[in-house]
Amino acid sequence: MTNSNYKLTDKDFNQINRRSLFGFQLGWNYERMQGSGYLYHILPQLRKIYGDDTPELKKMMKTHTQFFNTSNFFNTIITGIDLAVEEKEGIAGEDTVTGIKTGLMGSFAAIGDSIFASLVPAIFGAIAANMAAKGNPTGIFIWILAQLAINVFRWKQLRLAYNQGVSLVTTMQHQLSSLTDAATMMGTFMVGALVATMINVQFAWAPKIGSVPLNIQNNLDMILPKLLPALIVGAIYWMLGKKHMTSTKAIFIVLIVSVVLAALGVIAKG
Repeated sequence: MTNSNYKLTDKDFNQINRRSLFGFQLGWNYERMQGSGYLYHILPQLRKIYGDDTPELKKMMKTHTQFFNTSNFFNTIITGIDLAVEEKEGIAGEDTVTGIKTGLMGSFAAIGDSIFASLVPAIFGAIAANMAAKGNPTGIFIWILAQLAINVFRWKQLRLAYNQGVSLVTTMQHQLSSLTDAATMMGTFMVGALVATMINVQFAWAPKIGSVPLNIQNNLDMILPKLLPALIVGAIYWMLGKKHMTSTKAIFIVLIVSVVLAALGVIAKG
């Protein structure tokens, strides 16, 4: 029978967070993706709620190994809501839990990947890289602090979602779309800023018209500053969209072309 009297404790939340941080992706596969990882990080709590070796436990274990895939940075929000439902309703909440996981995993995947997998690394990585390029070691500490802050956020959201339960879904449903759009827009701006600041390539070739050298780079800057870096990024995106082209192949192509053009005096470091 379901142990309906069991209430999760701080020890449970800490255990879930540790398993989520270090083991959530260990069972990843192409059929069910994070399904086995999801079960792994809440299995001790399911045993406390349903009891060991019970039909209810086995049924919920099968439920939680079904297809699941979301952002690693937001998965414990779904976990918190899930456990709040199971603690209250037991096996009767199976359909509710399945619906919550299915309905939220896509939205949180988009938000988490936009903010924590793209935007945050782009911002703090650019700051750290710029400082490192100037010989300033402070950038690495900024990067470490940013990662610690993200992990603290991941740690705290589980308890928040558990306390709010299903009501958190209705509270957030009108904000998810706006947050995703804002994160995507910010990410686009950051990519543009990184192209302009981190790709320091310019035309070195200056043909002469009579006795007057033609400064191609200066003319391009008058049309659009940082046009060459933008063209390089556009060419790489085009290559990555071609069949059989991988990021590794693209990197080697960029390296070879850059070395050849630099040796011929066509391009130089800006």
